[in-house]
Order: sequence, then structure tokens, then C-alpha cells
Amino acid sequence: MTLFVVLALVAAVVTFGGSLVVWKLSLKYRLYPKIRERDVHTRPTPRLGGIAMFVGILVAFGAAAWVSTLGIERFANVSIIFQDRWQVPAILLAAALIVAMGVADDIWDLDWVTKLAGQFIAAGLIAWQGVSIVSLPIGGPDGGITVGSSWMSATITVFTIVLVMNAINFIDGLDGLVAGVALISSGVFYLYSYLLVQQTSPTNYFNLASLLAVLVVGACLGFLPLNWHPAKLFMGDAGALLVGLLMATSAIAVTGQVDPSLLGTDELFPAFIPIIIPFAVLIIPLLDFGLAVIRRLRAGKSPFAADRKHLHHRLLDMGHSHLHAVLIFYGWTAVASFGCLLAFVFPVYFGIDSSWAFLILGVGFVVLAALTLAPLGRRKRQTVAAEAESATAPYEPGLDELSGARPLTTTDRSAMPDEHPPGAR
Repeated sequence: MTLFVVLALVAAVVTFGGSLVVWKLSLKYRLYPKIRERDVHTRPTPRLGGIAMFVGILVAFGAAAWVSTLGIERFANVSIIFQDRWQVPAILLAAALIVAMGVADDIWDLDWVTKLAGQFIAAGLIAWQGVSIVSLPIGGPDGGITVGSSWMSATITVFTIVLVMNAINFIDGLDGLVAGVALISSGVFYLYSYLLVQQTSPTNYFNLASLLAVLVVGACLGFLPLNWHPAKLFMGDAGALLVGLLMATSAIAVTGQVDPSLLGTDELFPAFIPIIIPFAVLIIPLLDFGLAVIRRLRAGKSPFAADRKHLHHRLLDMGHSHLHAVLIFYGWTAVASFGCLLAFVFPVYFGIDSSWAFLILGVGFVVLAALTLAPLGRRKRQTVAAEAESATAPYEPGLDELSGARPLTTTDRSAMPDEHPPGAR
């Protein structure tokens, strides 16, 4: 775990330094778009933070590759990550393509067809080089379901990556939202993948899924200081799509390589954890994406037509402040992620029934629901109080809307026109 922490710090430091450079250059050369109608921020802000995040991840990948060549016995298994000659280069090439397309969109505003085509090409590169869903851990502790063919595997993989990329991009509407949600989600997923490997392959703690997850954590951690409200720099489409691409690839890398029978428990639910966790850590982005697609299709619009009806917009309209809305998103993500992680940890490591994890999950959801709906209750109480105050106000006879008018003075009367001017009859 020490090496993973160091690599995360490398990604964080490089991303933070790169974000400062990108921010200053963007201000110097006015590389920022105009305010759009759906935007929450009120001043033009650079959107090229994704470049710094990509550089941070690239440097951290290089550091991992360098460590694998040192011959240190403690880190000898790091070379397994780079064992496939083209797998990691394919991921980085797909990431570079996504960042380049995202930067172009942030500057010139590409049409949705072009962006979607680029996303499918990037996802296809990853699936082509073997990071794909070859089996689904469904069917209980006795085994999973093998995907029927290589074409079906590639198709499921590509659509999954594109779905997650767009889901992450759709929630990128508030300062610090995507960076924080991705940090929490990827942090939980890293813990899960690390603990999972201890169960299935105790002699090798190094794997591609854990590395991708921890690098996303590092990049988001380094970017968040400049993205915190009020943000100096946005990650833009380049950053949001990059985060979505790596999160999806990390989930796919572990989901298709887990034998549920090796999880060391007779309970049924932990056998489904390898496929539930990736969806749990993305519950908020996927929910927002699904609602947006349904809403736009019902209105006869493109699923990618922008609007101001995302979940974060609705929280602001309910009366939440910018900070409170972001923290509520963090809370929902953390409860869903950690709740499902505990459902894996409790029976496997402590012999505790996974139903206790569901109890914790339920309590967390109730508390968060109350916090989410709090402004509605406060607004209702204010309305009721105002109506009660109006109903109990004392009534004074002869009092009408003109009774509060200022009495006319002598000066006022002299300034008024004569009601009967000379010569009038």
C-alpha cells in the first residue's frame, strides 16, 4: 500500500503544480469561454484543468513503470501491471484522445455527435487491448457468468465506458463537485480492490484496477484546491471525461477478473459485490445521467442537449447554498460507497452478517434524505408563520391601502394645480 500512497501523492503534487500553470496561462491568454445561461458561476473561469490532471496521471504512471524496473524485491510484482505490452499504452492513448477532444470542446464547443464518436473510439482502444468484461460475477458463490464472445465482451465494455464518462460529465456543474465525488468513489474502490486482491491473490497486491483508482484519487486531490468554491479553475470536459474513463476502466479491470468462489464466505450477497461496488460508487452520476436522458427524450430533445435541470441545479433551486449542495452530493456518494464496502468487509474479514451493513446504509440514507429536504421544510415553516402573522394582525376600522400615505402639507397643497382655475365655470 505504501507504493500506491506515494504514487497518489506524485499525481496530486504534479496535478496541483500543473493546475497553477494552466490557470495562470489561461488568464494571460484569455482561454476561457463566456458565461452560459445554465452556468452557476458568475464570472468567466478557465476550463482547462483536465490538462493538468492528465499530466499528473501520466507522470505517476511513469513513476510506477520506473519502480517496476528497479529490481526491488518488495515491489517486484509491480511489473505485472505492465506485463501486457500494449494494455497500459492503450489506456494512456485513449486518455490523451479524450483530453484532446475535451480541450477542443472547452475552447470551440464541439457538437455532441463529434464528442460521442471520440468517446467510442477511446473506449474501443481500451477494449481492443484486453481491458474488457470477460465475465460477470453473477450467480452466487459457485461461479459467474462468462460473456458469450469477444465481440459481445468488447461491445459491453465500450458502452460501459461511454456511459460512465457521460455520467461523470453530466454532474460537472458545481465547484468541486466532480473532483470530490470522484475522490470519494475512487478511494472506496481502491480499498475494495486492494482488500479483494488480498482474498484472491495474497502474494500480489499490485494490479491495474488499484493503480488506476489511486491515481484518480491523487489527481482529484491535487486539483481540488483550485476547484473549491469559488473556483479559480474548472476541469472542463477534458477532466470530467478523463476521470470517467479511468474510473470505468478501473471497475472493468477488476469486475471481469474475480471468481466469487474465492471470497471466503458462504453468504450470497458478497458474491455480487464485484459488480455492485462499481455501480454503488457511481450511484449519483448514473442517477443524474438516467434522469437527464429520460427528461430530454420525453421533451423530444437530444439526450445530450444541455439544460438547467440536473440534480445539483435542483438542490440550488430548493434553497441549498453552493457549498451545502456539494456536501450533500459527497454525503450520498460516501454512504452508498462505504455501505456496500462494509457489506463485503463484514462477512469476509469479521464474520459479521452483511445485514448490519444494510442497517448502516439505511440509517445513512435517512439522515441524508432529511438534510436534502431540509430547505423545503424550512420554507414551509416560513410560509406558515407568515400566514399566521397576517391572520392575527389587529384590524382597524377605516384602514385601507391609502391610510399609510403621508398627510399633505401646506407646501404640497400649494404645489397642486387649482381645481377650479380662473375663468372656469
